[in-house]
Amino acid sequence: MRVAGSAEVLEYRRRRALDLLDEGRSLHEVAGLVDCAPSSVMRWRDARDSEGEEGLKVKKASGRPPRLTDKQKSKLEKILLKGSIASGYRTDLWTTARIAEVIERNFGVSYHRDHIGRILRQMGWSHQKPERRAAQRDEKKIREWVEKDWPRVKKTPAGWAPISSS
Repeated sequence: MRVAGSAEVLEYRRRRALDLLDEGRSLHEVAGLVDCAPSSVMRWRDARDSEGEEGLKVKKASGRPPRLTDKQKSKLEKILLKGSIASGYRTDLWTTARIAEVIERNFGVSYHRDHIGRILRQMGWSHQKPERRAAQRDEKKIREWVEKDWPRVKKTPAGWAPISSS
């Protein structure tokens, strides 16, 4: 496991170990002085011998490769943009569970629905919550009610002023 520190600190440690090794010290002595395993000193020495100073640079840890390729994510985005009804669902609402099903059906890759949000964020999408409004809602009647009836219904005492607590 890599010791904590910036790339500069780690590279300095490797160069210091190899300088000590070049002075004629043993692998075990150098490893003790820089607080690492002798096998690490050997690996750094071999990397310097084969690649030069470039071999001592800290390489980024790649991590696990993604299960969906960029091409597949692009295809997934096209599927999502068509809407969930086009994918066989009764409502035009995408849920993480539905997206997980679509991914498995189209790409053969199984994801837990809790992981779908991370994939969507990688694609530049964000979580959206639909507004809860009745399908029968009449905006014009609501606006008229707010303008005409609401002032009459609203309770506001005439000459209202804050009341003292004492």
